[in-house]
Amino acid sequence: MANNCFHCLEPIPKGISLSIEFENDTKPMCCLGCQAVAEAIIDQGMSDYYKYRTESAGKVQELVPEQIKMFQSYDDEDIQSEFLTKQGDIAEILLSVEGISCAACAWLIEKQLLNLGHVVRVDVNTSTYRAMIKWDQSALKLSTIIESLARIGYRAYPFQQDHEEQQKKQTAKSYVRRLGVAGLMTMQVMMFAFAMYFGMFSGMDEDFEQYFRWISFVLATPVILYSALPFLTSAIRGLKAKQLNMDLPVSLAIFGAYAASSWATIFETGEVYFESICMFTFLLLLGKYLEFRARLKASEFTANLQKLLPLTARLVNNEEEIIAAKRLKLDDKVMIKAGETIPADGVLLNGKTTVDEAMMTGEHAAVSKQTGDQVYAGTVNHDGVITISVNQIGQDTLINQIVRLQHQALTSRPKIAEITDKVAQWFVACLLIFASITAFSWYHIDPEQAFWITIAVLVATCPCALSLAIPTALTCAVAKLTQQGVLIKQSHVLETLTKVTNIAFDKTGTLTEGKFTLLDTKLIDTNYPLDSVYSIAKALESYSEHPISKAFLELKVAPVSLQHVEIKTGKGISAQWEGRTVAIGKANWLCDVQALEYDVFLYIDNQVIAAFKLQDKIRDRAEATINDLRDNNLDLQVLTGDPSNAGKELVHSLGISNIETGCSPADKQNVVEKLAAKGKIVAMVGDGVNDSPVFNSAHLSIAMASGADISKNTADVVLLNSELNAISGLFDTAKLTRRVIKQNLAISLCYNGSILPLAAMGLVPPWVAVIGMSASSLIVIGNSLRLLK
Repeated sequence: MANNCFHCLEPIPKGISLSIEFENDTKPMCCLGCQAVAEAIIDQGMSDYYKYRTESAGKVQELVPEQIKMFQSYDDEDIQSEFLTKQGDIAEILLSVEGISCAACAWLIEKQLLNLGHVVRVDVNTSTYRAMIKWDQSALKLSTIIESLARIGYRAYPFQQDHEEQQKKQTAKSYVRRLGVAGLMTMQVMMFAFAMYFGMFSGMDEDFEQYFRWISFVLATPVILYSALPFLTSAIRGLKAKQLNMDLPVSLAIFGAYAASSWATIFETGEVYFESICMFTFLLLLGKYLEFRARLKASEFTANLQKLLPLTARLVNNEEEIIAAKRLKLDDKVMIKAGETIPADGVLLNGKTTVDEAMMTGEHAAVSKQTGDQVYAGTVNHDGVITISVNQIGQDTLINQIVRLQHQALTSRPKIAEITDKVAQWFVACLLIFASITAFSWYHIDPEQAFWITIAVLVATCPCALSLAIPTALTCAVAKLTQQGVLIKQSHVLETLTKVTNIAFDKTGTLTEGKFTLLDTKLIDTNYPLDSVYSIAKALESYSEHPISKAFLELKVAPVSLQHVEIKTGKGISAQWEGRTVAIGKANWLCDVQALEYDVFLYIDNQVIAAFKLQDKIRDRAEATINDLRDNNLDLQVLTGDPSNAGKELVHSLGISNIETGCSPADKQNVVEKLAAKGKIVAMVGDGVNDSPVFNSAHLSIAMASGADISKNTADVVLLNSELNAISGLFDTAKLTRRVIKQNLAISLCYNGSILPLAAMGLVPPWVAVIGMSASSLIVIGNSLRLLK
């Protein structure tokens, strides 16, 4: 290794005399690029990378001005909108990183980025070669992050779905190529095996037998060195990370058998089993390939969502122009004709139509849209020609939010999955011990059978099915719920749903549609004309996101001009108007109120001026949903800020007797926390700004998509179709998922428990063991795929 580069371990070209100092020793370098990277790693106190790396680093090219200029282009806001998400100054990006080879690379990347400062979090996935990074964008540029990675030898660029699809296609092709080699060689080697087998009965000449052995050895070697290599590399990678993975027992079986057969061939002693080795590898690869295809089907919904986005858009800012949809900017005006897909989220400027939103809500009935309504990228315009003003682009569109949140839900592992992974590792350790005992015992009983019985034990009992039992079920369940318009944002949701004992509902906008109409107005102070009262009320409510505000915004009057507007959560809105304090909100907020049969009150200088009675409609499927949940033995109650008797009567009509009225956000929190203190598992369903605090106190929070943005951001689950019956479906899916997980665990444990003693007794041939192991994994995956139906 003295003539190899210390960083990339490649040979040093003649005439190159470069070096660095490492631990009081001079280390040779092959080029300026590797020298610069090594110096950067050592100077920044990350020299432990060279102590613990398990594979060589990639060859490094010195950064040139063109590369640095390209990195700086990523700071462009228009470009960033395609792949970057922000909450305030905190930005988040998923980077594809080239050059990751082992766990030491992940450590080095995390250390390098955290040393930059202003980086909140770095998560590196060594299996997908991706890094999720959160940082303060106001203090640190994205180009600095990418350039920093390049300086230590890792090329990074924003992750794009097209690249992932290409990677999956390459994986599938790799499986097919390895299968082809294994299948072709298996057929050839089997012919020679049959010849040698029948030669035993017809007295085959020893020279011919040895000739056939050598040919079988030559044909089996590509199977071992190419087709079976992924099993060995995976096993070695696991051992380097001090983990016992599923490929370890399989690798021991295949490569152990190959070594024994090669020894027998070279030294002309013992038996050879090249045909069994080739057949093992072929059957194992076939099982892995079918497993890959099945898991691909379970996760393809997210990829299919992004395929719904059109490639082009019809821009009509000044004149009509066809442009790439990715080039759209905020406030651009886009025309969409009947039958075309909407290219970006926006507000309908003119026209009237119906839109197919099944891709995100699961509801196939078309939704009517008119001027002022929101439309979403990926949905299909059914009827007329419409024009929209773009208000969300790139990663901020609803369809990309769904994809990103689903990705987060699937990458965050629930506790039960972590427990199963640990059990699987212990199972592998116990399997290796049991296999050793089996080999030792059979060596004293029948030495010729000991080796192959041990191989059968190693292969048959590999806990692949156990490791697949939970992740495949969770992936299928999340994909199914997303298709039905239920967005799972947290990994614990399906697990928590099966434990819920109490459900608390908000009333307005949750049990009701939240589409209020003004039923009656009572002027308490007749010095103010009705039009003035309406103008002040409309102006105040224009600052609210509560569904009640829409009833006032539809009034045919011009709003007055207000100053110093303040929103008092759970009470109302106050402001200054012509030197007076005006406010709109709950009864008895600023002074005592007599007309409690009314819902909303207008105050001027702390005196009641007018009272408004509003009418809301119960959601169509509310009663059926309440009955379903009650039949599932769940305790139901309503926590509402509405103090009126009308609200109580509406809730009682649904069959819910437990109701708390006039609740502030703190009151709702207190109720939920008291239930939790009694050992209850509480789910909260709401939609408004005032529900976001209680969402944090509940074990599970469910928000309606029609509600305020803050409640959707806080919630664990978002009902994209805003239909209450989706809650019943959510609970049903959670129960079915738990049942499927239990079935999967039972299948895998029963298989391993039954096959182990049979294999140890020599009753399971190695080729049957391979089929049994693959079959158990496929059965588990197939059982999980039922959740997609």
